[in-house]
Amino acid sequence: MKKTRQRDRDMPGPQAPWDEIIPGLWMGGHYWTDPAGELQPVIVGGEFDLVVSLFTRSGHGPQPGTEHLVAEIPDDPLSADQIGAVQRLAHTTAHAVQNGRTTLVRCHSGYNRSGLVVAQALIQLGQEATAAIDLVQEKRSPWALNNATFRNYLTTGLDVARLLTGLQG
Repeated sequence: MKKTRQRDRDMPGPQAPWDEIIPGLWMGGHYWTDPAGELQPVIVGGEFDLVVSLFTRSGHGPQPGTEHLVAEIPDDPLSADQIGAVQRLAHTTAHAVQNGRTTLVRCHSGYNRSGLVVAQALIQLGQEATAAIDLVQEKRSPWALNNATFRNYLTTGLDVARLLTGLQG
C-alpha cells in the first residue's frame, strides 16, 4: 500500500472522532485522541447516509448499506488527477448536503485531506475560500488544513490548481 499520511506531524490528535462543520456535513478521521491522550480508532456504523474516505483502514466502517466513496490521496502535493478526484468528491458531498443527506468526509486524523474536500464543498455551497478554511478550522480544529499547499489550492481555485499541476507533469 502506498504511503498517504505524513508521519512527521508535530501536532495534537483530534479531540473527537468527527465534528459537524455545517448542518449535515461532518468531518473526521480514522483515529482520535481520547481525554487520557490515547489514540483510539473511529469505527463508523450507520450514523451517516454518505461516507467519503480519503484514507482507509479495514474494520473502520461504514456498515454495509451505507454509501461509501473512497479516493486515497496523499497529504502532500497532488497530481492533476488527484485534484480532479477531490473536485468530484466535493461536488458529490455538496450535492448530498443540499439534499439533506448526512455526510462524513474523513481521512486519517480528519485534518488535511478531509479538510480539503469539506472546504471545497463549502465553496460550492456558496462560501468564499478563506471563510470556508476558517470555518473548517473553527469547527474541527485549529490544526485542520495546516497543509499550506491544500490552502493554496483552495484560495487559487481547484480548477486553476488542477490546470497548473497538469502543466508540470
